Amino acid sequence: MKSKFTWIFTLLLAFFVQFAFAQQKTVSGVITDGDGMPLPGVSVLVKESPSTVVVTDLNGHYEISVAKGQTLVFTYVNTTRSVEVTDLTTYDQTMVEELKEVVITNYKTTSRPLSNDAITTVTAEKIGGRPNASFIQTLQAQVPGLNISTGSGQPGANSTVILRGYGSINGNVEPLYVIDNIPLNVDNFRSLNPNDIQSISVLKDAGATAIYGNRGANGVIVVTTKKGSFDAPLKVTYQGVTSFTEMQNNKYRTMNSRQLLGLEKAYGRGYGTQLTDEEIANYNTSTNWKDELFRTGVSQNHTISLTSGGANLASFTSIGYFDQEGILQNTGLQRFSFRNNLSGKSKNDKFTYTTALTFNYSVSNTASRLGEGAVNINPVVGANNGLPYLTPGMYQSGAQLLQWYQTGSSPDETNPIGSTGLSLTPLLLLNQLDTYIGRSNEIKALANFQGKYKITDDLSIGGSFGTDFTEINGLTVSSPASFTELLYQVDGQDYLGFQGESFSRDVSFNVNTNVSYSKSWGEHSLDVAAFTEYYKSHFKTFSYTQNGLDPKVFEPGNGAGYIPFNPATPNFYIPSVGAGKGSAGLFSYFATADYDYSQKYGVGATVRRDASYRFAATNRWGTFWSVSGRWNIDQEDFMEDAGFDLLKVRASYGTVGNQNIIGQSIYSAANNSRTLYGLISPSYANMPGYGLAQLGNADLKWETTKQFNLGVEWEVFEQRLRGTVELYDKTVDDLFLTLPLSGVNGTYGIPGNYGSMQNRGVELQLAYDVLRNDDFKLTLNFNGSYNKNKVLDIANESGRVEGDLQILAEGHPLNEFYSIPYAGVNPANGNLLFYDAEGNLTENPNPETDKRFTGKTFFPKFQGGFGFDASYKGFFLTTQFSYVADIWRYDYDLSSLQDPTDIGVMNQSADLLNAWTTDNRVTDIPALRYTNQGTDEFSDRYLKDASYVRLRYASLGYQFKKDLLDKTFLSGARVYLQAENLFTLTKWRGWDAESNRAADVYQYPTPRILSVGLEVEF
Repeated sequence: MKSKFTWIFTLLLAFFVQFAFAQQKTVSGVITDGDGMPLPGVSVLVKESPSTVVVTDLNGHYEISVAKGQTLVFTYVNTTRSVEVTDLTTYDQTMVEELKEVVITNYKTTSRPLSNDAITTVTAEKIGGRPNASFIQTLQAQVPGLNISTGSGQPGANSTVILRGYGSINGNVEPLYVIDNIPLNVDNFRSLNPNDIQSISVLKDAGATAIYGNRGANGVIVVTTKKGSFDAPLKVTYQGVTSFTEMQNNKYRTMNSRQLLGLEKAYGRGYGTQLTDEEIANYNTSTNWKDELFRTGVSQNHTISLTSGGANLASFTSIGYFDQEGILQNTGLQRFSFRNNLSGKSKNDKFTYTTALTFNYSVSNTASRLGEGAVNINPVVGANNGLPYLTPGMYQSGAQLLQWYQTGSSPDETNPIGSTGLSLTPLLLLNQLDTYIGRSNEIKALANFQGKYKITDDLSIGGSFGTDFTEINGLTVSSPASFTELLYQVDGQDYLGFQGESFSRDVSFNVNTNVSYSKSWGEHSLDVAAFTEYYKSHFKTFSYTQNGLDPKVFEPGNGAGYIPFNPATPNFYIPSVGAGKGSAGLFSYFATADYDYSQKYGVGATVRRDASYRFAATNRWGTFWSVSGRWNIDQEDFMEDAGFDLLKVRASYGTVGNQNIIGQSIYSAANNSRTLYGLISPSYANMPGYGLAQLGNADLKWETTKQFNLGVEWEVFEQRLRGTVELYDKTVDDLFLTLPLSGVNGTYGIPGNYGSMQNRGVELQLAYDVLRNDDFKLTLNFNGSYNKNKVLDIANESGRVEGDLQILAEGHPLNEFYSIPYAGVNPANGNLLFYDAEGNLTENPNPETDKRFTGKTFFPKFQGGFGFDASYKGFFLTTQFSYVADIWRYDYDLSSLQDPTDIGVMNQSADLLNAWTTDNRVTDIPALRYTNQGTDEFSDRYLKDASYVRLRYASLGYQFKKDLLDKTFLSGARVYLQAENLFTLTKWRGWDAESNRAADVYQYPTPRILSVGLEVEF
C-alpha cells in the first residue's frame, strides 16, 4: 500500500512540475532609446520573481525566462517601464533616458551606473543658444579638470584646451576631438553650429581613452549631434539670439589729458612743455582711444531645425546663420551652416545605420599682428597707450601722417605732435584700420556613415566611414596709400602695397570595421568587440604675395593692380610664392572586453596596436592598453537601508600614446617632407643654397602616458545630492625634446625622447537639489580641480633647460618662472631694488647668477566653476561662475604704461603720479629718472597674480506653459536674457585675466556679451 501511494504521489508531482515548466517560456527583445539606437545596461526583471533578472547587452538585446501573466519590469537609471507577458515571445521597449546619465565614448555607449571610466557629460541645454562662435568656449567651468583659455576676443578665435595638466613639452597638449565618429585634425570649430550638438562627453582616464591609442594621451572630447526620433511627427524649432558685445574694463588707470600734460611738463618732454599751468588746467580735450578703435559689436544667431521620423527612418535637419561683429573695428565672423542626420533600421531590426552630414561656410575678418608692440600696426597699442590730447579729426591720410612723422611736428604748430613721430600712434592705427584687410574664407564639411548588422542575437558586425574636409582661402592686403607702405618706400620704387593670397586644403578619411559579441545569462553579462581602423589625411597649401599695386586699378581680391615684372627693377615687384603638401597615416587594430555581474561588479579591458607614419620602421608600432573595474556598492544587500541611490567605486590604469611631435599639427613629424636639406635664407651672393635643416633620429618614438585613476560616485536623498571625486596620477615618459648641439653640426639641436613629466591631481563635482517640486526647483552645483605638475627627468647633465624668464628643470613645474626677485623702490634714491643670490639687496643684479626659482607658472593649480539653476512656474534663472587660482603671468602692457622713458610719446598709467620724489620716498613707483633702468628685464617685477572669479554666464527667461499656447500654432516657446563675462574679480589689471600665454603684450581683449533670445517650436 505504501509503495502504491509513493508511486501515485510521484506521478502527480511530475505532472505538476511538467505543467509548471510548460507555463515558463523564454522571451526576448531589444531596448532602444528615443532615437531608435540600442540601449545597453537596461535591467530586465520578473516582478513576481525579483531574483530573475538580466541586463541588456551592447546591442540592447535581452533574453529572460518568464511565465504568461507575469510582469516584466525594465529599469534604466531613472526610467522604468513594465509590460505584462502574453502569448508573444518578443517584447521591445523604447526608453527615453536622461542624457546626463548616458556615457558615450564613440566606440560604445553605456549608462553612468555601469561605466568603469572617468567621463563627464555636458548636455545640449548647457551648450545651445549661447552667443559663442565655438562650442569649446561654453565648456569652460563645466568639466572638472578641463582648462579652457582663449586669450583673444577675435570672433571664432581658437582656444587652448588642457585636460588634467600639460601632457607634453614639444608635442601636442590638447585632447582629441571626435564629432559623430570622425576624429578631427584641428581644434578650429568656428564653422560648426553649437545648436546642433546633443551632448559632449569628456573622456579623462586611461580606461576611457586607451581605445584611442596614440591619439588619446591628452584626453578625448566626443561630440554627438542631434538626431530625429522614430514614429515622431514633424517638429520645427526656431532659435534666435541677438547679442551686444563690448570691451571689458581694465585697471591700468591711464591718464587724462590734464594729468599727462602736467606729467610731461614736470618731466621736460612732450606737448606739456609748451603749455602753461593755466593752459593745462583748462585743457578740455581728452580722447578715449579705446572708443575710437573699438566699438560695441552687434551679433545675431539664427537656427531653424526640423525633426521627424517614421517607422524605420528618422531625420534631423538644421540651417543656421551666425554673424558676430568683433569689438575691434573691421573684425568679425559670419557663418552659414547646414546639417542633416539620418537614423534608420530594417523592418526586422537586424540592420541599423546612421548618417551625419554637415556643410559650413564662414568668413572671418581679422586685425593685423595682434600681440606685437608695433605702433603703426597693432590697434590695441593705440587703445592702451594713445595720447589723450590727440583727436581722431587730426587724421586725414597716410601721406599726411608720413610728413608729420618725418618732420616731428605738424604744419600747424598748435597741434600737439611731439618731437618724435611715435606720438602719432593712435592716428597711425586709424590709418591701419582704413588700409589693411585680413580675411579668411573657410569651407568645412563632415560626413559619416555608420552601420551595424545583427547576425544573431549575440553577434553583430559593423563599420563606419567618415571624412573631414577643410578648405581655407586667405586674403591679406596692405593698401599703397597706407602709412606703413609709404614709410618703407625706397628710391626707385614707384608702386607700394602688397596683396597676399593663400590656399589650404585638408582632407582626411577614417574607416572602421568591427565585430561584437554580447551575451547575457542570468546575472552575467559579457561584451567583447574587435576593431580595425585606417586613417589617412592629406594636406596641400599654396601662397602668393604680390609686392607693388597700382592704386588706379587695384581692387582687393583680384589681380588688376598687379605690377608686371620689369627686369630693370627686379627686386621691387617680384612676387613671393610658396607651396607645400603633407600626408599623415595611421593603421590600428584593437579589442575591448567588458564583464558585468548583477550590476554590482564590472571589469573592462582594452588593448590597441597603432602604426604611425611618423616614426622609423623599428618604432612604428605602439601598443597601448588599459584595465578598469567598478563596484556598485549600493546594489549590495547590506546597503538596502543605507540611503544611497548610487554608490560606486571605480579604478583604472593604462597607457596611452602621443604621436604629434614637435608641434601640435596632425602633420607634425621629425621631417614632414622627408628631405634632409632646406633652402638657405638669406641666400649667399644672391645665389640659392642649401643647408642642413635637421638631424635625423631613427630612435624617435611615441610619448607614452601612464595613468592611474580612482573615482567615487554617489547619489543620496532620493538623488538630491550627487557627487563625484577623482584622484589621478599621470606620468608621461619619452617626452619629445630638442637638445641643443654645437653649431659645427650644421644645426642647433636634435629631436628625441629625452625626459618624463608627472601630473597628479584631484577633481570634485557636486550637485544638490535644494528644492524639487512642481512649481519651484533650485539646484546648486560646484566643480573644482587641483593639479600638481612636475618635471621628473631631462636627459642632460644639468637636468635643466633655461630660458630668459622660464626654466625647464627636474623636480620643478613645467616652464616655472625663473627670475630675479624684485624688492621694491630704494627710498634713498628712487632706484629699483632686487635680491641677489645670497638674499642681499642690490640695485644691479646679475642675470647670470641672481635668478631664482619662483614656484610660479602660468598653468593654474586650482580651477573650476559653481552656480545654480532655478525655475519657478515657467521662469528660470541660471548662473555659471568660473574660477582659477594660483596662476601667474607677466603683464607687459602694464610695464609699457609705467615706463617713464615713453613720457611725451605714449600715455602713462596714473601710477606714475605716485613716483618717488624726495617728498614721497615710500612708494612702489621708482623715480621718473631712476638711474638703473633696464635692470628689471629679468626680474619678477611685472610677474602678476592672474587668479580670478568670473560670472561666466547668466540666463534669465520664461518658458511658456502649454496651456497658454493651446490656442496658438506653437507647441513650445521661451524667451530669455543672457550675459557672458559679466564681471570679474581679480588682482590682474589688464583687459582680461584669462589668457593662454605666459605674458600679455597688446592682445585682442575678450568682450562682455549681453544677449536676448527667443526659441519657439511648431
